[in-house]
Amino acid sequence: MERLWSPWRSRYIQTFGTELEDKGCVFCRALASSDDDAHYLLCRHEHSFTMLNLYPYNSGHLLIIPRLHTASYADLSREAYRELTELPRDWMRVFDEVMHPQGYNIGSNVGRVAGAGIDTHVHVHVVPRWSGDANFMPVIADTKVISEDMAETMQKLRAGFNSLDSRFSDHIQ
Repeated sequence: MERLWSPWRSRYIQTFGTELEDKGCVFCRALASSDDDAHYLLCRHEHSFTMLNLYPYNSGHLLIIPRLHTASYADLSREAYRELTELPRDWMRVFDEVMHPQGYNIGSNVGRVAGAGIDTHVHVHVVPRWSGDANFMPVIADTKVISEDMAETMQKLRAGFNSLDSRFSDHIQ
């Protein structure tokens, strides 16, 4: 059996159950804030919003999150669910233009037993991938190399999304 090992997430894991839970839902706090940059919030959509993952597996790792705080996709309206399933396609177009990945991981872990780090608010991960992005550093140095500053990535992706041709996405606000 192969294992996905992500020691760079240890900072998140060590605070989960204490600091993060005491302050409420990290996603809802980001949405309620007027300081998008402080929360790496990329875009507010009609039924959801997109933000960079604060503990990324790769540069550009983003999350698409419904505005409704829920642990279940079944609670979402058809429109909100449709938006969550269409937005990864739009973000892939942005990644293709501004970061040129060679592949993607797209998915959602629903529930703690399924691997959700934040299991009280469903969300979709979009992770751009490049050949060789899983290098030796996590194995020998307990370090994950993220090659670009998150603020720079945020600005690049936000600009790319805002310039998407409207024929590709009729739900962009």
